[in-house]
Amino acid sequence: MDSLYFAICVVIYLGMVIYLGYRGYRNTGNRKDYMLAGRSAHPFVMAMSYGAAFISTSAIVGFGGIAGTFGMGIMWLTFMNIAVGILAAFAIFGHRTREIGQLYNAHTFPEFIGKRFGSRGLRIFCALVIFIFMPLYSSVVLIGGARFLQEMLNIDYSWALLIFAAVVALYVTFGGMKGVMYVDAMMGTIMIVGMLILLIMSYWKLGGVFEAHRELSEMAHLVPERLPEMAAAGHVGWTAMPEFNSEWWWTLVSSIMLGVGIGALAQPQLAVRFMTVKSSKELYRATLIGSVFILLVVGSAYMVGALSNVFFYYGDKGMLSGLASGQLAIEAAGGNKDLIIPLFINRALPKFILYAFSLTLLSAAMSTLSSLFHVMGSTIGNDLFLGMNKKSGSSVLAARCGVITGIVISILLGFVLPPGFIARGTAIFFGVCAAAFLPAYFAALYWEKASRFGVYLSMGCGIGVSLFGLFFLHRSESAPLGICQMIFGRTELVSTFPWPFVDMVIYSLPVSAIALVAGSYLVKNKAKGKIK
Repeated sequence: MDSLYFAICVVIYLGMVIYLGYRGYRNTGNRKDYMLAGRSAHPFVMAMSYGAAFISTSAIVGFGGIAGTFGMGIMWLTFMNIAVGILAAFAIFGHRTREIGQLYNAHTFPEFIGKRFGSRGLRIFCALVIFIFMPLYSSVVLIGGARFLQEMLNIDYSWALLIFAAVVALYVTFGGMKGVMYVDAMMGTIMIVGMLILLIMSYWKLGGVFEAHRELSEMAHLVPERLPEMAAAGHVGWTAMPEFNSEWWWTLVSSIMLGVGIGALAQPQLAVRFMTVKSSKELYRATLIGSVFILLVVGSAYMVGALSNVFFYYGDKGMLSGLASGQLAIEAAGGNKDLIIPLFINRALPKFILYAFSLTLLSAAMSTLSSLFHVMGSTIGNDLFLGMNKKSGSSVLAARCGVITGIVISILLGFVLPPGFIARGTAIFFGVCAAAFLPAYFAALYWEKASRFGVYLSMGCGIGVSLFGLFFLHRSESAPLGICQMIFGRTELVSTFPWPFVDMVIYSLPVSAIALVAGSYLVKNKAKGKIK
């Protein structure tokens, strides 16, 4: 890349980020402003912020790399993201969250659950779950952004990680939710434009829509020839679903489609955005905007990820020539799925487009990361520190200290997590959130008979079963962790197919829901307040 032109783009971009963060800082005067943007966010700002917080580099880089490796079957995740993550989330959870959050004057997700069920202990318990598990997700988003900077700027990964974290930390710490949402709206717009440009340019360089898809379909014979292990796992080509009931089919359906798709309903950083608007009317207006955002951003990323195989194998047919490598995407990336999208962008796009798209991926990472840092900061400062000490001091100051704590933890994890972990880390976090929070969250909105004991039991069982699956059942985690091997002398307790490849959410979420119902009927200590 031409460092001068890219530097100019980055300076302009950062100037806009700093300005919007400063506007957020100037308009933040109290706890409601810092935590919930004053409950007065515009529908467009809310929708773009929701979408930008939802879709990060883990979707574009991580899952785009999965598409480059295994193909377009992952496009079903786009459907799940829209049908569940937007339509069901806004219609079923959105307006009730806003109404009940306002009724109990809740500012964070743990505070929402705690006040709804009249339990300070539940609030602290929810906060502890977020504090323990959310850094895993924030670190993989941080890794995605840092890997991109590493590839684009040819700098050391450690420096890329630290610089990226520092920029996000600045405007989140001082700007609060208003600063985060202002910047998210700008970044969401950049992401839509950038992904559309990427998709259009990719088709142009590959000879058109029909030509590109035809050649990708005809490359299916290369799977058993070049990727025999993936073929054995069920990979049959980049334009087809994996073989039914195969290892990869279970990974795609249980971990990616269901784990990530359903897990989106119980994301604390997304749930709080429902409480940032004035009325349900604004939420309904935001639904269409959010759906279009998801379709264009993640749909384009997954399509381009799969099509990158045509580029690496056959070369450029649209503008240049002689770029064919005779390699598949995963081969060109040296076996690291997380490098497929950055490598394709760096090699395939003309320089003037490359500058703009660099900002697109940075926006994807920064927008989600800022939301995660804000939630972690609010949770650590507002729900853990002040909640455990029964203090009513400056929750804004406590939240800002919490943001810094969450950032430090995420940076440390960013140095130790293994390569190629972005997509898997995202699926783990989404699955754990679904098992821990989804039944309790739904009950808080719609079921007056739910009891505090039932909620405790549900969250405990959901987390416990999820961790048991991670350590002892699901091979992707149990094998590298080595705990099951150390205790029982095997990589997983149940080796009968397909159980080593069935994601934890398939059994942890039903167990969590059953525990909520059973616990609520066994111990009927209902919430102190009523819901409308």
